[in-house]
Amino acid sequence: MRVIIVGASPLGQHLAQRLIRERNEVVLIDRNPGRARELAETLDCTVINAEGTRPDVLDKAEIDDADAVVACTDHDQDNIIIGLIARKSSVPEIVLRTDDEQFLAVAKKLGFHHVINPPQIGSVIIADALRGVDTTELSTLLRGDVRFISIIVEKRIKGIHTSDLKLPDASAVVGVYRDDRFLLSEDNPVLKEDDELIIVTRSAFVKEICSRLCETAENIII
Repeated sequence: MRVIIVGASPLGQHLAQRLIRERNEVVLIDRNPGRARELAETLDCTVINAEGTRPDVLDKAEIDDADAVVACTDHDQDNIIIGLIARKSSVPEIVLRTDDEQFLAVAKKLGFHHVINPPQIGSVIIADALRGVDTTELSTLLRGDVRFISIIVEKRIKGIHTSDLKLPDASAVVGVYRDDRFLLSEDNPVLKEDDELIIVTRSAFVKEICSRLCETAENIII
């Protein structure tokens, strides 16, 4: 797999190291000259010292041949711009990092497949630990081709009860995030615009669900 990582943040560096160990082809882009020089000497991958939001830099990294682009700079706006460029280049997998929940919401509304928010994830785990709760990570629950997808409700399904959604076999609504509340599917809530609909399904049905429920042909995988 050929992966372009933009941003040699701690997350970007650890990811690059892991992907290299797994024998993937990695291209790492970072704007900091000293950091890029150091990483070029220590990592077995291509390192480009440049501004990763520039289309010509991404062209130099041969974005058209990439299997995935990971935007994990320290600037949420830049990561979203990089994601938009990658989408225009038809990159199959695009992963964005956001630190600000407002930009997390923006990325979801733009329909990006994979959006991670490290502060949100970390704060939940720490808060649970302080309360004496042993939180089970979602990744340990997912086996085989099971997938959770998150869809921002738009006009197409606004006003519909969750029980009336037409889903493929082996798929079910888990619940709905509305502002700071989580509404269980068993309460059969009526969907409102900007609700976040959580569905569990099989990987083979993700695109079908999105084509039925989304305004665009894209979904957000979590």
